Amino acid sequence: MSDKKKEESKDKKTKVKTVSKAQLKPSKLCSPPDFPYHNRELSWMDFNSRVLEEALEKENPIFERLNFLAITASNLDEFFMVRVAGVMDRMHSRKSNIPDESGMTANQQFAMLTDKIHEFAKKQYSCLNRSLIPALKKCKLRFLTMSELNKLQRKQVDEYFSNNIFPVLTPLAVDTSRPFPLLANKSLNIAARLSNDSTDVFAVVQVPSILDRYVEVNTDNGRAFVMLEDIIISNLSELFEHHKIKAYCPFRITRDSDLDIDEEADDLLVEIEHSLKKRQRGDPVRLEIISKCDEALKNFLVDMLDVSRNEIYEVTGPLDLTFLSKFCRMEGFENYHFKPITPVTPPAEFFGYDDMFLAIREKDRMVHHPYESFDAVTKFIDQAAKDPDVLAIKQTLYRVSGHSPIIAALIKAAENGKQVTVLVELKARFDEENNIEWAKKLEKAGCHVIYGLQGLKTHCKIVLVVRREADGLRRYLHMGTGNYNDSTARFYTDIGLFTCNEQFGEDASSLFNVITGYSKPPVYNKMKVAPMGLRDFFEDMIKRETENALSGRSSGIFAKINSLVDPEIIRLLYEASQAGVKITLIVRGICCLVPGINGISENITVRSIVGQLLEHSRIFIFENGGNKQIYMGSADWMQRNLDKRVELVFPIEDPDIIKRSFEIMDTMLSDVLNTRIQLPDTTYELLDRRGKKVRNCQREFSEMAKKALSEKRTVEIEENRFKPLTKSNHVSE
Repeated sequence: MSDKKKEESKDKKTKVKTVSKAQLKPSKLCSPPDFPYHNRELSWMDFNSRVLEEALEKENPIFERLNFLAITASNLDEFFMVRVAGVMDRMHSRKSNIPDESGMTANQQFAMLTDKIHEFAKKQYSCLNRSLIPALKKCKLRFLTMSELNKLQRKQVDEYFSNNIFPVLTPLAVDTSRPFPLLANKSLNIAARLSNDSTDVFAVVQVPSILDRYVEVNTDNGRAFVMLEDIIISNLSELFEHHKIKAYCPFRITRDSDLDIDEEADDLLVEIEHSLKKRQRGDPVRLEIISKCDEALKNFLVDMLDVSRNEIYEVTGPLDLTFLSKFCRMEGFENYHFKPITPVTPPAEFFGYDDMFLAIREKDRMVHHPYESFDAVTKFIDQAAKDPDVLAIKQTLYRVSGHSPIIAALIKAAENGKQVTVLVELKARFDEENNIEWAKKLEKAGCHVIYGLQGLKTHCKIVLVVRREADGLRRYLHMGTGNYNDSTARFYTDIGLFTCNEQFGEDASSLFNVITGYSKPPVYNKMKVAPMGLRDFFEDMIKRETENALSGRSSGIFAKINSLVDPEIIRLLYEASQAGVKITLIVRGICCLVPGINGISENITVRSIVGQLLEHSRIFIFENGGNKQIYMGSADWMQRNLDKRVELVFPIEDPDIIKRSFEIMDTMLSDVLNTRIQLPDTTYELLDRRGKKVRNCQREFSEMAKKALSEKRTVEIEENRFKPLTKSNHVSE
């Protein structure tokens, strides 16, 4: 940030209007952008920088550092395809001069973003070249250039090119009769400048995505790999036999990939399928090339792709660092990873129960993933599918895995004659194709499939099972903070609640009637549901804590969320802070609230936990005058969650689960290893470890899950030790 902009930012903060406790009433503190509000896009870049710090952390195993670097690249791809593309759209629209909540116009945002991203990209490649590659060499793992290969290795690579690469390559000339090809989003390509009889011509070769990005070569010392594009470049002469290769340059384009969907179309599924085809043809928003690219080639690419100079990112290493994630999963490198966090099976809550319904009838059950196996969720749905007394299953699906056991169970349930209703959210960004395929398979099996609601995304996580029992119909529920995805459940932290509480059951039935039919949103007994009541609920809860503080009653707010963006929630949190409410926030990603500003947010602490697992659960705790209330659910504090999605937040009422929820909160707040604190200047710093026990909440949760299961097993052994023999269990000699 320039000195001038720093001064402007400083001036803005010092001009914030503050109020006394006597003035603190339901009236607004101030209107955006007059209170401190960090720009959303810049805050997201701060988050990705925290991930990059993990790649730079020398205490992390080398392959985990590689994986963190790959994650930053994948994150940045999506950021360009959606958020940067959105800023560029606003730059060219009538809204270009309208400031956002942070007070920045689209042009200002784009200028600051490009500066920040260029600097970030330099740090990525500095991390790779100066830190990770040397560390790999010490582990006897090397990436070799073609010039570093010996004769035997070169022969091996040439044979691989002839047998595996050359047959799938398609060199594309670009001239008056052959226009520049429509290159797929995120595809890796090589541009070449050729000459024939003193005339320069251009061509493009796409690096086949169907092949591994790296090729292993034989070596007597450790293991060695060559990049696929390097092999192709060294053999370009075989593709252009009648031309001289004057210059070449690997390049990669990122396209605007946000879908423009007509939700009033007659068939939403068909409409989304058509829109998905446009995604590959979106306008370029980033051009990545290697540094020191031939100037004529660079000009050629700029002209052909119609990109501006500040949309070009020159890098000092291989393009598309996302390939490192696949490299990290190669066998034989297990010693270079974190010690795996292995889910306990079954979770202690269900130990000793073959019948899930019996366990849930006895009491509410909570499962903490991935420390406790997601199998509890799949088993619940699978048992419902097979149970002859189950009459109906209703479920929402936002993102599911490629080989989903959840989908298999729902299909089985429909084939068994049960009424199965599934809302498959077709608008789940970048999962649209996957969800379309699942929707078709579910429909084919006889399930009633809903594609979503017009104008809203259905993001809530809920399963309702209706079962016939001796005393009538009973409704069993699972509600969670994360997706019904057995794959991401292995590395996303989430929480799920199983209950057959009748009031929850009534709420669930009402919710599904709203989703699937034309029912009017009801007044729910327990649940808090967006978009018709969740915003009011959160705002009222924060206001109540403010009133309690002003009245001298016990007050406090704890929230663990993925993102904090909503201006009105932020305004109310500032008001609460000024009233004396102690507010502790754990925000993994975007945080537009600025903590620690005297007179405004000095009572607010913001933490971010970035570690081995991706923090995904949402937990809300309100002091409530000493009678604490706990809620969990699917919603973050963002406008889209509160106003534009169907979200579900539910209370925790079982005493044992309440106790456990506080243990989860306390354990996260004791984390020293993975936690960063946000400062009043919006930067983050790691907690100072000096004089503190180095605690890792994710590791501790894993140990807690193992201990809980072990204790249940010990109790079972003790109970069986003095069990008297009867005819039924006596074995005669």
